[in-house]
This record gives sequence, C-alpha cells and structure tokens, in this order.
Amino acid sequence: MYRYFISIIFCFVVVSTFSQEQTKKVEEKNDSIVYTSPYGIRLGIDISKPIKAAIDGDYNSGLEIIADYRISKRFFIAAELGFEDETTQEDYSKSTAKGSYIRLGFNYNAYENWLDMNNEIFVGLRYGFSVFDQTLNSYSPNVNNPYFPTTPINTPVTTSLNSHWTEFMFGLKVETFKNFFIGASFSFKVLLNVKEPDNFKTLYSPGFNRIFESGTGFGFNYTLSYLIPFKKK
Repeated sequence: MYRYFISIIFCFVVVSTFSQEQTKKVEEKNDSIVYTSPYGIRLGIDISKPIKAAIDGDYNSGLEIIADYRISKRFFIAAELGFEDETTQEDYSKSTAKGSYIRLGFNYNAYENWLDMNNEIFVGLRYGFSVFDQTLNSYSPNVNNPYFPTTPINTPVTTSLNSHWTEFMFGLKVETFKNFFIGASFSFKVLLNVKEPDNFKTLYSPGFNRIFESGTGFGFNYTLSYLIPFKKK
C-alpha cells in the first residue's frame, strides 16, 4: 500500500516537473518573438481637393500627391506636391490664383502600436514653397470716393508670384487593410514671405490657402495611401 502511494506521488512529481519545463519553454519561445515593422515608401492622394472642387464654386480644381519614407521607428520624411486653381471673390474685386506647390518636412509618430499594428498619430513640420499666377479678373476703383464712378474694370491682369511658409501638422493614419491607409491631418501655417503684385494684394497661394492680414492660415486633408515595403526591422 505504501509502495503504491509512493509510486503515485513520484509519478505526480515527474509529470508536474515535466509540465513546468514545457510551460517555461513555451513562455521563453513567446518572449523571443520579435515583431517587425515595414519600412518603405508610402504614396497617396488627398481626396479632399476633388471633393471641394465639386461642391465649392470658387474652387476650380486641385490635386495633391503625398509621400513619406520611414527612416526610424518613429520618424518619417514626408512631402506633398500639388496644384490648385482658386477664385477669390471680394466686395470690389475678383481674382484667380493658379499654380503649383511643394511641401517638405518630417512626421513624428507619437502612437505606441500593439504587436504588429502599423498606425500613426503624428505631429509634423513642413516648409512650403509655391509658384503661381494671380489674375485680377475685375475690380471697382475709387470705391471710397463718391465723386468718381465705380464702374468695374474687366480687363484681366496676370502677375507671376511666389510664396514661402512653414506649417505645423497634427494627424493620424490608420491601416485599414494590409499596407493600405486612410489618413487625415490639420495644419497651422505661418507665412514667411509672399511676392505682391503692383497696386494689389496676394489673396490666395496654392498650398497655403487664403492669405489673411495676420500672415497665418489653416489647412486640412483627407488621404488614401499605399505602402510599398522594402524591408522589415
């Protein structure tokens, strides 16, 4: 009887020890799993501009291509290249700005992804440069002088201009399918310099948007993009 009881205890100890060893090996194996993230170039388009052109009569057309390249776990080199054609209506004038722009800078991903997730909540900085033509389509002179007529002058005058600015961005990008992202961002822009036409003001700059007296502006985009991975690490 005692021998039988001792045999049972011995078997229990052996099985328990074996189970613990197997559990330890599984835990060590799980701990050794390293989740890697894809590195590559991501290309996309800002779909807010075609939507704006469809619903806003003053926004004639617009297109923006976006790109970024991951250089570390959290930093991305980023750029946007675009074209805009916008008409600005004032009380006594009507003008159209038409041209191209580029923005260059970086994004920092502040979001800590779980396991193999690849999402972003980012802050970014850009330098922007735009080259465009502003056409003064019509205007009414002497609007503050009741002794002179204010007949509108409809002879278009076109001037080649340029502008420089910086902008601070906040946004997010969510991987909805493998390597496919939906994103949105908001930007605050500070004008550095803008070339002014003779006897008029620059009212709109492609890439910067409407230029106010304060020299600041705002922007928003909604993007669809696809990542072309080159490696994982």
